[in-house]
Amino acid sequence: MACVKLGSKTDAFHKQGQAWFCTTGLPSDIVVEVGEMSFHLHKFPLLSKSGVMERLISEASEGEEGRVITIPDIPGGAKTFELVAKFCYGVKFELTASNVVYLRCAAEHLEMTEEYGEDNLITQSEAFLNQVVLRNWKDSLKALQTCDDILPYAEELNIPKRCMESLATKASTDPNLFGWPVKEHGGPMQSPGGSVLWNGISTGARPKKSSSDWWYEDASTLSLPLYQRLISVMESRGIKQEIIAASITFYAKKYLPGLNRRQGNDYSTNLKPVSLGSPPSEEDQKLLLEEVDRLLPYQKRVVPTKFLFGLLRTAMILRANPSCISNFEKRIGMQLDQATLEDLLMPNFSYSMETLYNVDCAQRILDHFLAMEQITGGVSPCSADDEQLIGSSGPSLTPITMVAKLIDGYLAEVAPDVNLKLPKFQALAAAVPEYARPLDDGLYRAIDIFLKVIRRIDQWFI
Repeated sequence: MACVKLGSKTDAFHKQGQAWFCTTGLPSDIVVEVGEMSFHLHKFPLLSKSGVMERLISEASEGEEGRVITIPDIPGGAKTFELVAKFCYGVKFELTASNVVYLRCAAEHLEMTEEYGEDNLITQSEAFLNQVVLRNWKDSLKALQTCDDILPYAEELNIPKRCMESLATKASTDPNLFGWPVKEHGGPMQSPGGSVLWNGISTGARPKKSSSDWWYEDASTLSLPLYQRLISVMESRGIKQEIIAASITFYAKKYLPGLNRRQGNDYSTNLKPVSLGSPPSEEDQKLLLEEVDRLLPYQKRVVPTKFLFGLLRTAMILRANPSCISNFEKRIGMQLDQATLEDLLMPNFSYSMETLYNVDCAQRILDHFLAMEQITGGVSPCSADDEQLIGSSGPSLTPITMVAKLIDGYLAEVAPDVNLKLPKFQALAAAVPEYARPLDDGLYRAIDIFLKVIRRIDQWFI
């Protein structure tokens, strides 16, 4: 992490319990109370650097230990004020990406302008933020993360937006052009020609290409409000929808435990929990699901179908907003031809005595698919090449034919369910247009299974 050293004096501050003391040889004549912490300091170093401190000190009443002033709302609290005090005294400390936002906001709050000294804290922190932090991916990310704690103050100075613009610019640039993020992530140094350097000597080896997903893990450490804003900025930068969708997928997989359990190893490599603490609450997961629905590009084949089914299952388990569930069904319907039978066999999460699988959900998804086929001008009886469809075995299958085959397989799987009523079976079977089935073998098989179940039930009551 980049840093710059401020001040030149040795540290004259020491802590005793809930109080800080400055051991300069002179007795303290001012006590500054910040939260539960007290700072026993001297008037002149403070008022010479801060307009607010100058006013507060002049208005303060005398106490047993000198004048006492209270600063209840300083950005960053006592920890940040400790650094502010060191700056006023010229004591050495490091300005870093982890504390620059706190110090920049505190400096603004305390009016530490050039009027109160050349190279005052506003100037120093702003220069470090612009010239160092925002030029580096990791430091920009760290600064943005710290904005969460003092967001109203940071927003006034436009810091979150500046950090996001910096991150979006770097994410939208081919990292191989400039040798980052390889250098920033501890990778090998490169010569101007791009070869790997060892002890400053070119080895002739070429570094590995960086893929477009290098920033997903870092972005997923942001809180949901900051992450969704970052994604919006990245979209405005023209980053491809596939890349945006993949990042959102990564984020969702990280904070929705149910997705990892349902889909095995898909997308789970390199996924690590933010902490060893408990997973997000059900309410937080619902909010995340709804936000994922809003963020995901509403575009066909941009999001893997299997992942969409995982979102839908999770939304049903958590009893998410009905509009959220409906939107996931519509997204799946747009690309139902990419689904597998295992995907479509959605368990019925209702507590009532219903079918084992959610046949109503499958019906709605199919209806969405057929509606989209009609809108986009899918295969029709007039345009279908029957000979090609009958002899097809993979690449030549049209989407609606693939869906017809999927639905026939689905019907065969749900047919043995004694709770499946005839009207539902008929509705699902009849929804697929006749021209979509070049062969009816799959449908006949499903009907045969269904009829055998009915006959068994009839025998039970004879």
